[in-house]
Amino acid sequence: MPADQAPGFFNDLVGAGISPIGLGARDTLRLEAGMNLYGQDIHQDVSPLASNMAWSIAWEPAERDFIGRAALEAEKTAGVQFKLVGLVLEERGVLRAHQVVRIANIGEGEITSGSFSPTLSKSIALARVPTATADRAEVEIRGKWYPVRVVKPTFVRHGKTLI
Repeated sequence: MPADQAPGFFNDLVGAGISPIGLGARDTLRLEAGMNLYGQDIHQDVSPLASNMAWSIAWEPAERDFIGRAALEAEKTAGVQFKLVGLVLEERGVLRAHQVVRIANIGEGEITSGSFSPTLSKSIALARVPTATADRAEVEIRGKWYPVRVVKPTFVRHGKTLI
């Protein structure tokens, strides 16, 4: 719509009983749904294969060429080194982007997005971790390690808790 009509439209929506929300609400909702945010969970230096986005690649027909196909096929053949998982903090605290995730006897990863989930009343996060990661890990928060549960990265769907 034309920019000069936006304020009136916004006011009409509020007048109809629709509450405005901001980026914080958007970020919490997309995190609870396990959805990637470009620039944070996926970006030009991170393969869709390492970000739970392989479903978005049209591999067929096999002769279909696209930019990056050779690199993706090579990564697939060599074995994807990282995966995107969900984390649930077992104790009080808030998970935030760039915190280190440590997986015993496997290696380290990093939180890509994290926040407090009002639906779950717990801190949750998306993290890129080695593919061998199972169901337990630790996160460093201000120099101290806290246990986290590793889960599928969809925490809430249609208002129902999935973890």
